Amino acid sequence: MGCDKDSGASNIKIPVVMISKSAGEYLKESMVGGQKVEIKLYAPTRPVVDFSVVFLWLMSVGTVISATLWSEFTATEESDKHYNELSSKGNSSAVKEEEQEHIDITAKSAVGFVFTASTFLVLLYFFMSSWFVWLLIILFCLGGVQGMHNCIVTLIARRCRDCVEKKVNLPLLGETSIVSLVVCCCCLAFAIVWIVNRRTSYSWIGQDILGICLMITVLQVARLPNIKVAAVLLCCAFVYDIFWVFLSPIIFHQSVMIAVARGDNSGGESIPMLLRVPRFSDPWGGYNMIGFGDILFPGLLVSFTRRYDKANKKSGTNGYFPWLVIGYGFGLFLTYLGLYLMDGHGQPALLYLVPCTLGVCVIFGLVRGEIKELWSFDPESSSSSSSSSSATRNAPGDA
Repeated sequence: MGCDKDSGASNIKIPVVMISKSAGEYLKESMVGGQKVEIKLYAPTRPVVDFSVVFLWLMSVGTVISATLWSEFTATEESDKHYNELSSKGNSSAVKEEEQEHIDITAKSAVGFVFTASTFLVLLYFFMSSWFVWLLIILFCLGGVQGMHNCIVTLIARRCRDCVEKKVNLPLLGETSIVSLVVCCCCLAFAIVWIVNRRTSYSWIGQDILGICLMITVLQVARLPNIKVAAVLLCCAFVYDIFWVFLSPIIFHQSVMIAVARGDNSGGESIPMLLRVPRFSDPWGGYNMIGFGDILFPGLLVSFTRRYDKANKKSGTNGYFPWLVIGYGFGLFLTYLGLYLMDGHGQPALLYLVPCTLGVCVIFGLVRGEIKELWSFDPESSSSSSSSSSATRNAPGDA
């Protein structure tokens, strides 16, 4: 049906019509009883802009903002007072325990991650099958359940601290919070319901909820220590995205990234590691999608600028955070503009997002004369210096 002109099959004159799967099932049901079925063909006009793109844009930008401000939003007044008391007493070890555990990304791990992602992408391309996708679905659900559990529990703790502290002893789990246990069961049930209904027309809702919760949790745990590591990570991801979308057809005769995202040779299953929204106003149907990496990589940089602004007491337009949020939103706009100008051909979003986030941060740093501080920023020394200054302010005066 998709023979190329150079394949030697250009003399085939059999008319072929492609219809949706739902339309095909409806035709089969209609013809089972020997009923007469008439088909009228028409070519509907595709809208220039589907509003699902706007919804996907809002979800992506909202996820980055929510993940960046999550720890500030969910922090309770009691925990802030307790943190200040520990800081004023100079108890640095207790302060570190009070802070949320996180992992600082290094330059070596950034390069290694991109190479690992490339290897995994090639394996998916060559060995794509239903069992491989099922493995990804299970891993996605485990991560999504953990992310949803973390988000819900922190929200409950913000409203009712005492509720989370009520615990019960279980045979295998030991002392466990009752609220945490109930929330975990509900999240598991949600993931199971999504797996069962993953091929329905509304399954994108559950997939997006699990994905957003997973990304918020990842951005809470993984952190960029400075712009040097951010430049290494985002530049490697920039090359990674362009190569596997635009340059891989030179070697593999088709775009590896697009083939994996479509789920070719996956037995009808689709890769869950992306946000997707159906094209509601498009008569041809389909989905608008964005991969997790297009949110996580720039989101790490946006989160770093927020921490840098807080450490240096910058706010509003004097900081970096609001400008990078604007840059990220504008980069996504350029991505969808390129998608439209190239007649729907898949776009490497990081081609637009990296210059609009990392580029903006570097330019502002050069203009403000802060690029050296951004390049070698040490969050540990910054937090310790702020703690010591706070202790100095709170210390009683000498007689």
